[in-house]
Parts: sequence; C-alpha cells; structure tokens
Amino acid sequence: MNQTPRLSLLALLLLLSACEAAVVDPYLAEGRWRPSGVNEANLRAMVANPGHLVSGQGPIRVDAQSAAAAVARYRADQVRPLPRTSSSDIGVEIGGANGR
Repeated sequence: MNQTPRLSLLALLLLLSACEAAVVDPYLAEGRWRPSGVNEANLRAMVANPGHLVSGQGPIRVDAQSAAAAVARYRADQVRPLPRTSSSDIGVEIGGANGR
C-alpha cells in the first residue's frame, strides 16, 4: 500500500496546527484596550465609605427571630405573598391564561 497520501495528509495537518499556534489572541493584540484596574476604580467610585473596602461592616441590627420565623413558614409551605409594588393597576394581569 502506498503511504504517500497519508504522509502528505499528516504533513498538511502538522503545518495547519503550526499556523494555529501563531494566531494572536484578540484580547492580547497590540492596540487593544486592556482593562487595567477598571473594576476596582468603579467600586471605589461607588462605595460610600472607602474604609469599608479594607474591612467590611457587619449588620447594624440583626433580628434572628424574624429570620427564623420566615424559615419556619418556608418549611411549612406557608410563605407570605410579596407586597404589591405597583402604584397602578394598568397592565397588571393576575393569574394565567385560565384565570387561575
């Protein structure tokens, strides 16, 4: 059996894989914008007290009884409905297609 077509195909595949390695990552290409510290700068601009970036602040008041009662209602499948937040009834559809 003639090995020439197989060797040619193998050589072609090796050449193509070498070309693939030479492709430049678009994020690392020259002249591209690089996000250098942008997230940190945005966070510093949004935080009210810059000292909280070094050491956080715990909750001022913890009401463990209301949290435990909420968990108990969840486990008993007696979750309270959320309050209405819309100030208008326009466009509000209650229930599904069957009116349930």
